[in-house]
Amino acid sequence: MQSHEVLREVLASTSAKQIAADLDLSLSLIYKWAEPQNPETGASGTNPLERVDQLYQSTKDQRIVQWLCHRAGGFFIKNPRTQSDRPDHLIPATNRIVQEFADLLAVVATAASDSNISAAEAKAIRKRWQDLKTVTETFVVCCEEGNFSALKTSTLSPPVESVGSSEPHRH
Repeated sequence: MQSHEVLREVLASTSAKQIAADLDLSLSLIYKWAEPQNPETGASGTNPLERVDQLYQSTKDQRIVQWLCHRAGGFFIKNPRTQSDRPDHLIPATNRIVQEFADLLAVVATAASDSNISAAEAKAIRKRWQDLKTVTETFVVCCEEGNFSALKTSTLSPPVESVGSSEPHRH
């Protein structure tokens, strides 16, 4: 979907007058954002969604997208790449999700053991939670595509445990 189409849908359910007032912009500019960009007008006719995309394309820094998602009350997970159509890696993929969930629970349990969670512990919990969301999203996309071989070649392969250690070691 093009950015102007997204904005057109938003304006169908939101007051353009309120947006203009909130942003201290003209009503005509708000409506202009919902029109296809005229190639002759160049960047000056670009709507805010296109500008954010241009900023991301220029920097390739996912923190921009992550920040925006966070402001909207969500999170960003990059779509996984899949290459093959062999569904022969379902069990390892399922095990990976279970392992990531167990890793998250271990971090939470350790952090909460003293009935206090420090900033460093909160950061570790956030990291494990992001890892779990990423692994789960990859699994869901592979389910939708019927393609689990991509999981075997991705960086989300199952953890390998060393002998004599209860901690998984990731490659």
